[in-house]
Amino acid sequence: MPTRPEKVYFFGTCLIDLCYPQAGMAGIALLQREGIQVVYPQAQSCCGQPAYNSGFPDEARKVARQQLKAFPKDYPIIIPSGSCGGMLKHHYPHLFAGEPEAAEAQRFANRVFELTEFLVTVLGIKLEDRGQPIKVTWHSTCSALREMRVIEYSKSLLRQLKNVELIELQRERECCGFGGTFSIKQPDISAAMVADKAADVAQTGAARLLSGDCGCLMNIGGALKHRNIPIPAQHVAEFLLERTQ
Repeated sequence: MPTRPEKVYFFGTCLIDLCYPQAGMAGIALLQREGIQVVYPQAQSCCGQPAYNSGFPDEARKVARQQLKAFPKDYPIIIPSGSCGGMLKHHYPHLFAGEPEAAEAQRFANRVFELTEFLVTVLGIKLEDRGQPIKVTWHSTCSALREMRVIEYSKSLLRQLKNVELIELQRERECCGFGGTFSIKQPDISAAMVADKAADVAQTGAARLLSGDCGCLMNIGGALKHRNIPIPAQHVAEFLLERTQ
């Protein structure tokens, strides 16, 4: 297990900042409860993924340079998102290849941890469930599953909760159709994909849909509401804090 740090940076992400602040605050609270001092750089902004995925590397680098400056000290960078985490950890080194910041970008990438990954592999967190029995289901986001490869860390934390029954989705490995700008550029395809995902969630009989990425939660949660399916969508950090307070 890596050395336990005294301080970490927290990368908030755009969607948490603008739409799901409670998820970010829950992530920070989980870290602080473990005795970790959390530093939230006020100069942080978007990771640059929308521009990068849309084929605008110069614009993405301009945004990414701001992040390199905003997290200057050698603290781990904790991010409650597999998608943004994948951008920071796996794409920054490619984005800055051949640029003056190449070495800096690699050092930055090496410090990035998805939240549940850090809680399990670095902090070895142990959770005591204080909630009533509940059935939940889990959406594995594409980046968390295939780039960051952190899904088992998230699920292992849920399995620590004695009154929580995790019901697996039948189509767990399928994309929900959000994909950032994909849902805007290909709305019909995106809508068909999220319809499949919403139906899969509904058939589980779960009382809550959990995930580690707010974009997917917004997409699937919106589809569930549109179909009058009473299953709220919630970030895993918020759920873990709720169950253990």
